[in-house]
Amino acid sequence: MLTAPTTLKKTFSDHWARMIGILLLDIIIFMVSITFSQAAHADRIKDLATIQGVRSNQLIGYGIVVGLDGTGDQTTQTPFTVQSMISLMQQMGVSLPPNTKLQLKNVAAVMLTSSLPPFAQPGQTLDVTVSSIGNAKSLRGGTLIMTPLKGADGQTYALAQGNLVVGGVGASANGSTAQINHLSVGRISGGATVERALPSNINIANTVTLELKVSDFSTADLMTNAINHHFGPNTALARNGRVIDVHPPINKSRIGFLAELESINLIPAKANARIILNARTGSVVMNQAVRLDSCAISHGNLSIVISSSPIISQPQPFSKGQTVVAEISQIEINKEPGKIVPIPAGASLSDVVKALNAIGTTPQDLLAILQAMKAAGSLRADLEVI
Repeated sequence: MLTAPTTLKKTFSDHWARMIGILLLDIIIFMVSITFSQAAHADRIKDLATIQGVRSNQLIGYGIVVGLDGTGDQTTQTPFTVQSMISLMQQMGVSLPPNTKLQLKNVAAVMLTSSLPPFAQPGQTLDVTVSSIGNAKSLRGGTLIMTPLKGADGQTYALAQGNLVVGGVGASANGSTAQINHLSVGRISGGATVERALPSNINIANTVTLELKVSDFSTADLMTNAINHHFGPNTALARNGRVIDVHPPINKSRIGFLAELESINLIPAKANARIILNARTGSVVMNQAVRLDSCAISHGNLSIVISSSPIISQPQPFSKGQTVVAEISQIEINKEPGKIVPIPAGASLSDVVKALNAIGTTPQDLLAILQAMKAAGSLRADLEVI
């Protein structure tokens, strides 16, 4: 039979055993959560870098849109539209008398833009954007005549033709006009057919070159180590902070190797502290790496209001005087008291935002405050004004 002190001692030891077990369980859960959080923030190589040579190419062309409902170019002000139609008709075997003045209302001169994706083959279709370059009121309901699309080298890579889809609508009558969205730009889905493929050496090159989307020596080193850990040592070598040379194995399919390479996960290095300022809209974007040294911010608004009111002075009856109009101006100056908010050293982004919101700053005020903090040496970030 246990005595009272023995029972109390046993109860006390059981309590501590449960507490230690709970503490160990919390530590395990915490470590697991850290592991999963790190894995959740890992990025694939395909999201951080691109393969050199795998890129799209811009295409451009000049063409004619016909079939408009009287909303085309005014040919007296756009002579290139008339010249284009005369040249097109001559190609079709139609000869016009000399000095013929065409009055066209259903024709518009346009520029075509498209993008040739990597590995595009003849016969594939591309989307085409058609934009008016004259004074056409609307491209709605028009049809694009066959137009070659050329690359930067002057070679034709695609041919475009088809009916335009314009996302806007408009109407006018008796000088009144109503319009929804844009009427001078249209799109033809699958309106261009690829006629020439770009050469690619992705399957025959001895080295695959990765190019980081953002130059960073730390991320380049981390990516190199991740590739070497996955495929073996000396597979990848960083040339600089952006370019990494990868040597694919000889006994493996090149496409399978690239697919496996793009799927490797790694945690990139933290980005540089950066603040983007848009002076036109007052937008301010800061990343989480922004830090501050100790500083104090004073903010106050000064507003000046000037109002003028007319005063009319009438002459006395039968005095043969004239009515005189004068103005009286009133000037009012309002000054809000300034506020000083101290910010400790090493403040994070959330601390910066809270402190600046506490003194009632607007986006325009924030532009001036951040520039002053940068000049004072208390802001550890790169400022970029766009």
